[in-house]
Amino acid sequence: MDDELDSGSTAPTGTTPTGSNLHDWNTGLAGPDPFTGPDADSLSGTSDMKAAGPAAGPATGSSRAGRGPSKPRPEWRDPAELPGVQRAHTGAFGQKLQALDDAARTVMAVMDSIDVNALSDPEVVALTQMVERTGRPVDAARVATATVVGYRSRSGLGTESLAWRLGASHQNDLLIGLTGTSVPEMKRRVSLGEKVAPRMLGGTVLEPEFPFVAAALAAGEIGLDAAENIVKGLADYKVHGHFDADQSLVDGGEAELVESATGSVFGRTPGPGDTNTATNTATHTDTDGAGPACTGPIARLGDSAGFTFPADRIREMAATWQAVLNPDGAAPTAEIVEAKSTFSFGKLSQGLHPLRGGVTPELKGIMQTLFNTFQSARSAPAFPSAEEQQRIEAGELVPGEILDERDGGQKRADILRGILVQVAQDPRTPTMGGMPPTVMVHVNAHDLHTGVGVGWIDGVEGPISMKTINQMIDNGGFRPIFFGGTGTVLALGDKVRCFTPLQRRAITARDGGCIIPGCTCPPQWTEVHHVQPWQNGGPTNVSNGVLLCWYHHHNIDTSGWHIRMVLGMPEVKAPHWIDPTGTWRKPPQHLAHDPKYRRQDE
Repeated sequence: MDDELDSGSTAPTGTTPTGSNLHDWNTGLAGPDPFTGPDADSLSGTSDMKAAGPAAGPATGSSRAGRGPSKPRPEWRDPAELPGVQRAHTGAFGQKLQALDDAARTVMAVMDSIDVNALSDPEVVALTQMVERTGRPVDAARVATATVVGYRSRSGLGTESLAWRLGASHQNDLLIGLTGTSVPEMKRRVSLGEKVAPRMLGGTVLEPEFPFVAAALAAGEIGLDAAENIVKGLADYKVHGHFDADQSLVDGGEAELVESATGSVFGRTPGPGDTNTATNTATHTDTDGAGPACTGPIARLGDSAGFTFPADRIREMAATWQAVLNPDGAAPTAEIVEAKSTFSFGKLSQGLHPLRGGVTPELKGIMQTLFNTFQSARSAPAFPSAEEQQRIEAGELVPGEILDERDGGQKRADILRGILVQVAQDPRTPTMGGMPPTVMVHVNAHDLHTGVGVGWIDGVEGPISMKTINQMIDNGGFRPIFFGGTGTVLALGDKVRCFTPLQRRAITARDGGCIIPGCTCPPQWTEVHHVQPWQNGGPTNVSNGVLLCWYHHHNIDTSGWHIRMVLGMPEVKAPHWIDPTGTWRKPPQHLAHDPKYRRQDE
């Protein structure tokens, strides 16, 4: 392998290579043939790897295909040890490599001289922006180099691919060996690079498939994430894409998205044969009657008069452009998208089953509206009215806003739980084997009595805690099953510790919903809680049951809230950090029993 890089495809000075390329396909990259230069034998260490002349592209029946498997692959060595790579660090190109190394050392030296934690707010803001600006040219260079290495290592080249000559099994194998990064990252760089690198067709160098994105990357104006969002959003509408679209509109969409992502206007500059031209930010043609448009390369023309948006917003804007570019709207793809809508559970991990899948925009709208409706009551700030202030002073109302420590995701999960429980309890829900949807939890009687152990749900591999089991029994009761010594079922006991439907209706009529002040969970989503625990002799009747939402029911023993019954009516005591006085107060009643909503006789 000592001579492996002696005939590499890059010109010794690192300048842009010239010459024809016979790989005529729409994503073929511009550049010389990978094995026709003066260093072709420096990759394998054997002189018979020398090519006799320009080789053909990956066409069927080429002589290259026959040479591929005939030679054993060289063993991998650190490329830095190869003579060809070492020679690349000399001469004019070596000076450029040294300049890059000096720049990296300068950045490290500057950062070593800065104590980021000690910076003022303006200083850390300025540094954050400058670091991002400094890194963008490096990101663009990473994309460019990975793309060229990947192209020269494609499997169609056989034994003359760059990967094979360096002892790598695949282009990704070579890339991660050269960079130490991951395969997904290399695929990401190559995928983007193929869309922003110059192409060859019939010996002619063509501009990149996304010329505006390429120009913004070269100028260090756009990050890789925003560039990816533009490319992915418009790729299906480019030439040879899945959809037919007006290419002038596609170019206009690309130019507008780049402007929104960078805050800079990019457009074509005058070409060699242009006369009386005006710069054009989108197309080759004159669209406004101002005269012939420029035909030169795309470059930055100046600052944008509009706003600059982050990469996530660019993704949304690209989706908007998709609707503009598709003359038939979303209808042609509706069936495809609907067919791919899916929902499933992942493997248990850290006590949770991840949800996987995707939904259509319509279904997301329905779900989002439901979530927002039930979350808005909790998220809106509330201030006591004069009447409420009097009730606070009289000890009838908990002062202050009730704190809810759940984040948005936890609230949405609890809302979804309530919706599903309500559907499961609806008499119109289909039955299974003559029974309504019922979660069957199995727990050993000894464990239930001692409060130590776990339970199991049919069809679910993960255990559930005794705390959750007690909550479920508190709301739905249990039915004992008696087993013999050999494991045979001896008897099925009666269902106990379960509030009847009539009892639940009576409790709902009294409480009207979760009795914790500030909770707006509707009554149909609540559970019935034994105020005096059943295992401590508490009866299962209306005078010992109150409505709690799942969240407050699940945390009633640890949240600091206390509940008691006085003459058949519930009273609550808030945690000390909400009500330092520790006063027992009556929770909000059902509206039918609230004096404020009843007509008073004159």
